[in-house]
Amino acid sequence: MTTRLTVAQALVRFLSAQYTERDGIRQRLIGATWGIFGHGNVAGIGQALVEYTDVMPYLQGRNEQAMVHAAVGYARQSNRLSTHAVTTSIGPGATNLVTGAALATINHIPVLLLPGDIFATRPADPVLQQLEVPYAGDVSVNDSLRPVSRYFDRVTRPEALIPAALQAMRVLTDPVETGAVTLALPQDVQAEAYDWPEDFFAERTWVVRRPGADPTELAEAVSTIRAARRPLLIAGGGVHHSRAEGALAEFAEATGIPVASTQAGKGSLPYDHPQDVGGIGHTGTATADELARTADLVIGVGTRYTDFTTASGTLFAGPDVRFLNLNIAAYDGHKLAGSPLIADARSGLEELTEALELHDHRVPDAYRAEYTEDKERWEQRVDAAYEATEPDLRPTQPQVLGALDALADESDIIINAAGSLPGDLHKMWRARSFDQYHLEYGYSCMGYEIPAAIGVKLAAPDRPVWALVGDGTYLMMPTEIVTAVQEGVAIKVLLVQNHGYASIGGLSEETGAERFGTAYRYRAGDGTFSGAPLPVDLAANAESLGMRVLRARTVADLRSALAQARASDLPTCVYVETETADTVSGAPEAQAWWDVPVAETATRPSAVKARELYERHVSTRRRHL
Repeated sequence: MTTRLTVAQALVRFLSAQYTERDGIRQRLIGATWGIFGHGNVAGIGQALVEYTDVMPYLQGRNEQAMVHAAVGYARQSNRLSTHAVTTSIGPGATNLVTGAALATINHIPVLLLPGDIFATRPADPVLQQLEVPYAGDVSVNDSLRPVSRYFDRVTRPEALIPAALQAMRVLTDPVETGAVTLALPQDVQAEAYDWPEDFFAERTWVVRRPGADPTELAEAVSTIRAARRPLLIAGGGVHHSRAEGALAEFAEATGIPVASTQAGKGSLPYDHPQDVGGIGHTGTATADELARTADLVIGVGTRYTDFTTASGTLFAGPDVRFLNLNIAAYDGHKLAGSPLIADARSGLEELTEALELHDHRVPDAYRAEYTEDKERWEQRVDAAYEATEPDLRPTQPQVLGALDALADESDIIINAAGSLPGDLHKMWRARSFDQYHLEYGYSCMGYEIPAAIGVKLAAPDRPVWALVGDGTYLMMPTEIVTAVQEGVAIKVLLVQNHGYASIGGLSEETGAERFGTAYRYRAGDGTFSGAPLPVDLAANAESLGMRVLRARTVADLRSALAQARASDLPTCVYVETETADTVSGAPEAQAWWDVPVAETATRPSAVKARELYERHVSTRRRHL
C-alpha cells in the first residue's frame, strides 16, 4: 500500500512519527522545525510544513545560525532525546548553518539540518546563488557542511530519501555518534511526487542504549581505584548526557573521592555537596587544580580532556599519575594513555560503586579533610568577589554574578558561551541543580546565548532561563530577540556592557599584543582604539526589537532589576555597565596555564617579556604515555 506525496511532504510526515526511548520514557525525536524560507525550500519543505502543521510545529527564525543554536539548546535541555530540525534555502541560508553545525557536532548534541540545494536535474545551470565548480558538477555550497556533520547525504532522487532518513535518525539517537546531521535537499526533488510505502510513515521508536562495562575492564578499574591514595574524579558533559548525576553522587559519597568538573560537567554535583571541589583546569578553582597537580589517579567520566581541562598538558604533574577513563566513546576512553572503561556513564558508575562497596573502599580521612578545608577557603574567595559593600556604585562583573547568584534557586537555568563570563562562572557560580549551568564551551561560540535560551525555554517552559551576554556577543547575534517576542518566550537576557572583548583584551595583554583591536572605542591619534567609548546604546537596541528593558546603573538597581526580570512573563533584558571599561575586575586569577603561542621574535618589550614567560610554562608540559 502506497501514498503519493512530495519528497518534502514525505520527510515531514516521517519526522513526525519518530520517537526515542530511554529508561522507559518515550518522547518525540523531532519536536519542531525551525525555518527561514527562500527559493530553495519555500515550495518544498515550506509547503510541506503548511500541509502537516497539525503534526509538525513550525518556529520562525531570523538567522540560520541562530536557529541551529536554538535547536541545540532545546536538545541539550531535553537530554539529547529530543531535538529540532532546521530548514533553509540554498546559498547563504545554507552556509549560515556551518557554524551552528560545528557547535552541535563538537558538543555531541543532535540537530537535523535540512538545507535546500541546487536543482538535481539541472534545468537552469547555474541557478540563483549556485556555486559553480569547474572541476565537479555535483558540488554545491552544502558540501561545506560535510566536515561539521556526523552524517551527510544529498537526496537526489525521491526513493533515496528512505535510506537517508533512516540513517539520519540512527545517528541522531546514537549517544556516541550524535551531532549535526545534514540532509541536503535539491529544490526540484523536494517538490517531486513519489508513491511511498505506508510502512515508511509508521511510528518508530529508537532506543537510546546504556551499555555496561566489559567485565575485564571493570575489574582493572576497581583494582586501579583501590590502589590510589589521592584519586580525583573529573566530571564531563557525558555525566549530564547520561543523566548520571545521581549515580555520581552515590559513587562520591561511598568512596569519598573528590569531584571536579569541566565546563560541560559543572553541576554534576551541587556546589554544596561534600565531594564537589569546583571547576577544573585553566578556569578552575584553586582547590580542584591543586588536587589535580598532586593526584596519583585521575578518573575521567564523560570528558574529552580539552586543553582548558588539562591546562594544555601542564596540570597533572604527579610523577606517577595514571588515568582511568569511563566514557561511552572509545575514542575518548583511550586519551592520555588511560585505562579505558567503555560504558554509559550511569551504568559504569553504578557498577564501579557496587564493586568498590564490596571492598568497603574509601579514601584516607586526611585526604578528605584536606580538600574540604581547601574548598572552604575557596568559597571565602568567591564571597569576597561577590560582595558589594557600596550598593550605590557601578558593579564589577563578579558582583553582577553575585547579585544573580543571590536571587537564583535550583529552578533557574543560566546560559553562556564566550568571553570573560565563562571563566568567572566556572570558578565562582554555585550550581544548585544538575541542569542549571548551561555553558557551551566546546565551540565557545559568540551569539549562542540568546537563541539557545529560547530553545531551553521551549524545553523547560516553567523555569526561569537567563542568557548571560557581553556586549561583544550581543552585537554578534541579537536577532532572535524578535523570535522570543513573537512567540512570547519569556527568556531573561542579562546584558553586561564593558565596551569591548574583555576576555581577549586580557589575553592580548598577556601575550604581548597590548590589547590591540579589542576595545569598542574611537580610534585615537596614534592609530589605536584607545579613545572614548563608542556611544552605542545596546539597551535601546534590545528595546527596539520588542524586548522589555530594565537599566541598572548601580548594584542596588541591579538587584531590583534582576528580581523584576525573574518575575516577568515577558522577554526581559537587564542592562548593566560594569565598573571598569577595559578590564574585568574582582574574580580570582586563572589557577592554571593555557597555551596561546607568543611571538618567538619581537622588538616590543611587552612581547619579549610575554615570550619569556611562555617558554617557562611550555617547559612544564608533559605527554602522558
